[in-house]
Amino acid sequence: MALVLIVDDASFMRMRLRRVVTEAGHDVIEAANGLEAIEMYKEHKPDVVLMDITMPEMDGVEALKQIIELDPNAKVIMCTALGQKSMVMESVKAGAKDFIVKPFQPEQVVEAVNKQVG
Repeated sequence: MALVLIVDDASFMRMRLRRVVTEAGHDVIEAANGLEAIEMYKEHKPDVVLMDITMPEMDGVEALKQIIELDPNAKVIMCTALGQKSMVMESVKAGAKDFIVKPFQPEQVVEAVNKQVG
């Protein structure tokens, strides 16, 4: 079982991801934007982060960069809409371990998380 930080500005998306991740046996904490994500990461040191790219206050790519600065071994999976290929490439260069494309199937999320927790 792992602790997973879900970061998305849309509460319905956090709820959906929470359900999928908890049904897979993991614990969940949540953040609504990149700034909250960094604070939650510092406080809880989650095993995996599921991070939306497009958010207010601080986008997922910037939050990813700051989390990787705090913890070079952070396991961050980016959640992206179709058509954000350049953002995905930037995320991978910045240290993202994986990405999933919205709308996603629950199995894709579970597989991505489980791959990171080994």
